[in-house]
Amino acid sequence: MENILAKVLPQEGGLEGTTSGAYNAVIGLFGLLTLIGVAFGIHALYIGHDHAYGCTREIPWGLMLSAYVFFVVTSTGLCLVSSIGHVFGVEAFKPIAKRSVFLAIATIVSGFVVIAFEIENPWRMAIYNVISPNPTSNIWWMGTLYGAYLFFMLIEFALLQMGRHKQAGMLGLLGVIAGVAAHSNLGAVFGLLNGREFWHGPYMPIYFITSAMMSGCAAVIFFHWLGYKINGWKMSETLQNSLSSVAKLGALLYMVIMFFTTWKMISGIAGHPPGKYEAMMALLNGPFAVNFWVGEVAMGLVIPFVIILAVRARNIPAMALGSAASIIGIFFMRYDLVVVGQIVPGFHELNIVGMPHLFSYSPTLHEYMITLAGFTFCGILFMMGERLFRGHLSEDH
Repeated sequence: MENILAKVLPQEGGLEGTTSGAYNAVIGLFGLLTLIGVAFGIHALYIGHDHAYGCTREIPWGLMLSAYVFFVVTSTGLCLVSSIGHVFGVEAFKPIAKRSVFLAIATIVSGFVVIAFEIENPWRMAIYNVISPNPTSNIWWMGTLYGAYLFFMLIEFALLQMGRHKQAGMLGLLGVIAGVAAHSNLGAVFGLLNGREFWHGPYMPIYFITSAMMSGCAAVIFFHWLGYKINGWKMSETLQNSLSSVAKLGALLYMVIMFFTTWKMISGIAGHPPGKYEAMMALLNGPFAVNFWVGEVAMGLVIPFVIILAVRARNIPAMALGSAASIIGIFFMRYDLVVVGQIVPGFHELNIVGMPHLFSYSPTLHEYMITLAGFTFCGILFMMGERLFRGHLSEDH
């Protein structure tokens, strides 16, 4: 009985301590920033996106689309990593299931908040997606499949809350299928654009799924560590071993993404392929070099990979630090992926007089604030989840 109480009741003040002072202050601050971001979004709808955002006819997708991609990639990764345990029965991954499923819901909802203000008429998408479907459109499929994915994840989490793990596993499988379909389709939104050489090809759907699982591993480690930190709890040995297994999977995925990135660069430089070469050079030694080398390579891949190897996937705080760096670096990956794919002019090979070598893009204050609102809203959902569901302790099943 004492062992059961030790698992359920918080230590060092637990949630009772976190509901005071600092905890409520953080919730209040995040709530204020979210409201400010929403106000900027409403103002952008009122004055027009062409006045509020830095996007142009040449570069129609910017920071907010990048944030949307970041959130949905992370959500899919969390779903896939959590499914290894409670869907496919791998014991080592079962303790992370509940918080990971909740985070998958929180991140995709946050992505929907950002994309709602990126689309000039978001209500039309919700209406015409149903009454006027277009099965030949990848973006229609993206909206439909992500809607189904969110529906399955919500039911799965509810079943986990009720302790009905067998049924939750079945819904989790449906969520995995919908998530993989939606996410590979999101990669196809980029990969099937013949006019954008940087994106075009079968590489994108495969890359999106692989990098999603990498993102999911980083998010699982960081937010589990953070959840136990703010709750004032000490991790059980079972959960530590589970996070160690997640870290080992993450290390493998970091290596795979390094492999993808290396060959992407080689294929984009060898033979100077038109359009792709200019974009690759913008990443390697051009205006996006800092983003690439510091953000994508160092923070996104090398630092977390080295930390996992150095601590042999055993030191949770150290791996959480590496995962935090990875999450930041992954955001740079998404931003570079979206923006760099558009900066090369469509008729660059014709040497048209007056056409710039590369287009430029700078986010506006509206874009920054709406994107920040997406992150603060996700933070609110995470912290409220810790409070409402008592730190997801019933995940130990």
